[in-house]
Amino acid sequence: MKLNFWERFRRKSGSAPVLLEKSLTPELSREIRQSFNQASHDEEHFPSTIDPRIQHVQVLLKFFGDLTDKRVLDVGCGKGRFARVLAESNAGVFVTGLDISEAMLACVPAGVERVAALMTLLPFAASTFDCVYATESLEHAVEIDRAVAEMCRVLKPGGRLVIIDKNVEHWGRFQTPAWERWFRREELETLLARDCRTVRSEFISYWEDVAPDGLFISWFAEK
Repeated sequence: MKLNFWERFRRKSGSAPVLLEKSLTPELSREIRQSFNQASHDEEHFPSTIDPRIQHVQVLLKFFGDLTDKRVLDVGCGKGRFARVLAESNAGVFVTGLDISEAMLACVPAGVERVAALMTLLPFAASTFDCVYATESLEHAVEIDRAVAEMCRVLKPGGRLVIIDKNVEHWGRFQTPAWERWFRREELETLLARDCRTVRSEFISYWEDVAPDGLFISWFAEK
């Protein structure tokens, strides 16, 4: 079996991979886009909907609060399952879903704006959105530092940002593509703290009545 970059590094070093930045070349961008275009046909592993009781959803709803007349950006939205819940739960909210895959965006529900672009080059002016979130999508950005900086840039002063992703200490639990990255709590806290006045993180699980096992981390920031 061919090992990806991070698995080779982990086995060589005997530990989880550290935050080493790779370059998002045009070739790698095309590879990632093609991969998710193909994955758009897999409804089992890349579903169009999500149970709103799942903690990933509840984290967003509770931290963002009332979104009436607010602008919200879903970075790496996939088929827009989280955007769907936020739009249905908040009358008057304006939700934008951004993704690298046009095929994924084709599944985004009506009422959510669709934008095809990279997480590392968000096509929006500074201070455009009241809330920004990335749920298990930052791991695919490759240039992590740049993607976090872009999310902070388009967030309004006083705005709120949530990143939900996987803990690098659990690296190896799933098969991953060569470009994927998982994170330590302090790594993303440090990146967010460059532009945000408050930053914190916590472990979360899928269901409220199930204790977190350390796989998923949610980072919260206010600009």
